[in-house]
Amino acid sequence: MMNDMMTRFELLQPTDLPGALDLLDRHGADAWPLAGGYDSFDWFKNRGKEPAVVIDLEGIEELKGVREVEDEVAPGGGGANGGRGITIGAMTTLTAVESDPIVRSRYALLADAAAEVASPQIRNAGTIGGNVCQDTRCWYYRYGMACYRAGGNTCYAGAPGAMNREHAIFGADRCVAVTPSDVAPALVALDAEMVVRSVSRERVVPAAEFFMPPGVDITRMTVLEPGDLLTAIRLPGRWAGADFHFEKVADRKTWDFALVSVAAAVKVNGVGVIEDARIVAGAVECIPRRLTEVEDLVRGRPRDETTAEAAGELAIRGADPLGYNHFKVPLLQNLVKRAVRSTA
Repeated sequence: MMNDMMTRFELLQPTDLPGALDLLDRHGADAWPLAGGYDSFDWFKNRGKEPAVVIDLEGIEELKGVREVEDEVAPGGGGANGGRGITIGAMTTLTAVESDPIVRSRYALLADAAAEVASPQIRNAGTIGGNVCQDTRCWYYRYGMACYRAGGNTCYAGAPGAMNREHAIFGADRCVAVTPSDVAPALVALDAEMVVRSVSRERVVPAAEFFMPPGVDITRMTVLEPGDLLTAIRLPGRWAGADFHFEKVADRKTWDFALVSVAAAVKVNGVGVIEDARIVAGAVECIPRRLTEVEDLVRGRPRDETTAEAAGELAIRGADPLGYNHFKVPLLQNLVKRAVRSTA
C-alpha cells in the first residue's frame, strides 16, 4: 500500500544513447529507465517498484525532437506528402508534440491526443515515450494487492462489488486493467512504428503490436524487455493530412485518465465516400482496441448518419462490462458514431 517514500537506488545519468543502452544491458532487470518521471515516482514512493539503478534519460539530446524523414514505414505510399513521414524522439515532451508545426499540420490526431494528457504542467515534462510505456493505473495492482498482474492468483477488480468503473469491457484475460496512455490510440490509428533499441539490436514494432495483451504476458504492458529502450516513434506519410477525430471522455477536463476515448483517421474521396479508415478505442481493453470490423464496414460507404449508426452498433458488439462500468458501452457507441460522421 502507499508509503509516500522511496527506497534507496543508484542514479545514473548517461549523456548519449550508446551509454544508456550499455547501462541497461549491464544492469538488466535491476535497471529502471526514467523519462519524465511522473509514473516512475508514483511507483517508487508507493514501493511497488524498488529498482537498484535508475537511468535518467533527460540528458540524451538524440532522443528528443521531431524530424521529417523519408517514409520508412510505408515506402511508396506517402499520399499528399510524397513519401515523407516524421520521426519523434521518445524523450520529446508532450507539449512539444502538441505544438510542433509539422505534427499539427499533418498529424493533428496525435497533437490533439497529446493535448489531452493530464495537465499543462505534466505535459511540459512528460514525454511521448513515457506516456506509451507507463503501467496500468488499476489501484488494486498499484497499491500492492497480489493480483494476477502482480504475480498473485486473482483479479480484485473483476470481483463482485469491486471498484472497476475505469476497467475493461473487452478482452479481459484474468486482468481487466486498461492502458492509461492517451496517445496510444492515436499512434495505432496512424499506423505508427515504435523503434526499440538494445545494446545488440534494433527492431521496429508496429504500434498495434507494441502493447502486450494479458493473455500473452500478464506481467508487462508493452513488448519491452530488460535492456530494451523505446528510442523513437515513426509516423508514415500515407496518413498525413487525413480527416482526423480524437475525443476523450473523462471525469474532469484535466488530470484525469480516459473513461473512453476514440481516435480516427479517415480518407474520403471527392463525393463523400470513405476510402479508408483507422478507428481505435482507448480505455475499453487492456491494449488500444483497433476496431477493424468497423473499419471494414465503413470502407466504401458514404460518410453519413446511416453509416455512423451502423458503425456505432458494430463497435460495441461483444462488450462484456463489469459491475460498475456498463456506461462505457453506450459511451463507446456514441464516440464511434461521432468519429465516423465527423468533418473536423
